[in-house]
Amino acid sequence: MTSLTTGPEPTPPAEGGPSTEPAPARKEGRDRYLDFLRTLALLRVVVYHTFGWAWLTFVFPSMGVMFALAGSLMARSLRRPALGVIRSRVRRLLLPLWIYGVVVLTILFMQGWGPAKGQEGWFWLRVLCWVVPVGSPPFPWHIGSESGLLSDTWAVQAAAPLWYLRAYFWFVLLSPLMLWLFRRMPWQTLLAPLALTAIFGTDLVDIPGQTGSAVTDFVTFGACWILGFAHHDKLLDRLPAYIPPSLAPLFMAFGLWWAATHPGHDGMDLGDIPLAQAFWSFGFCVLLLRISPQWDSLPGRLARYDKIVTLSNSRAVTIYLWHEMALVASIPLLDPLWKIPGVWPDHADLLTSLYPPLMFLLVWPLLALFIVAVGWAEDVAAKRRPRLWPTGAGKRARRE
Repeated sequence: MTSLTTGPEPTPPAEGGPSTEPAPARKEGRDRYLDFLRTLALLRVVVYHTFGWAWLTFVFPSMGVMFALAGSLMARSLRRPALGVIRSRVRRLLLPLWIYGVVVLTILFMQGWGPAKGQEGWFWLRVLCWVVPVGSPPFPWHIGSESGLLSDTWAVQAAAPLWYLRAYFWFVLLSPLMLWLFRRMPWQTLLAPLALTAIFGTDLVDIPGQTGSAVTDFVTFGACWILGFAHHDKLLDRLPAYIPPSLAPLFMAFGLWWAATHPGHDGMDLGDIPLAQAFWSFGFCVLLLRISPQWDSLPGRLARYDKIVTLSNSRAVTIYLWHEMALVASIPLLDPLWKIPGVWPDHADLLTSLYPPLMFLLVWPLLALFIVAVGWAEDVAAKRRPRLWPTGAGKRARRE
């Protein structure tokens, strides 16, 4: 995927046009600032899903950032024929998803999951969403037993990343139309998703079921995706320098106020509050993309993290998809600690409190195993030579 993959292929300089058309490119190549933001976004996702700290969604709204990065790279790619771009993006999404879906579904079926009597047709149709993310895939809320090797709620965690892929899939399909509208009505198109979120993300208009969730996700992050168009076309750069840093905090302040006055099930967690998510993420991304220093290489002390940034960008789909399964796999590795003499019941509270940091330590070697085992699918999908551990040791892969 764009925000989770290595980006577009080099394209020729933009031709002249109206003020809403792309400005001429400085030169083609990787923008390490965007790569660095993507790495931070992925790190924050893993930390959040390990510790569950709601305040992290404000400190760095990863999902909005990743959609904004995706929109920018999609606008760049659409300087080529739209059909070819969509085909490339979808291919790069589907192959890693197929591998993930096959593994998860195999485990579910081995545990006895299947359709209810009389619902076979609809069940198998929805199961296809595990491999083609047009909608929300089905999964059992509980399967197996609490004393089994895997938690009885592991399928919920396994399905958790798929909403992002579903939203990304539809953004890719609709990007040619959205970019066409943006270049004719830039400000109206940019702000329209925020207005739509106020309608669909506040139950003002309630669309039931998974369709409602899909629509809400789409409009919630639509402004961030289109903001990526604005970043690529240099729309923010044409504003007076004081405008973005003056207005962006107002959007964020509204998002913060809405979250405080309309908390979700987990309190002030942006993941549960679409309107707050939309406004906070939009304002946050305006600031990030207005700064946008366009690094050819990581500067100063950040240079020491170059290999990590390269690896995380080359395997972003793998990291995003498989980090939840890595967390699931960490539990049975930690459970033997309860069998240490004296731990139960004398130190049960201490061990329980240590689980999140211990899981965080384990998730990285487990993710490394997943990267080696299935990460090559990202190279195959991008029509690159498969690599086990792409840290930029050789010539960097060409952007697609």
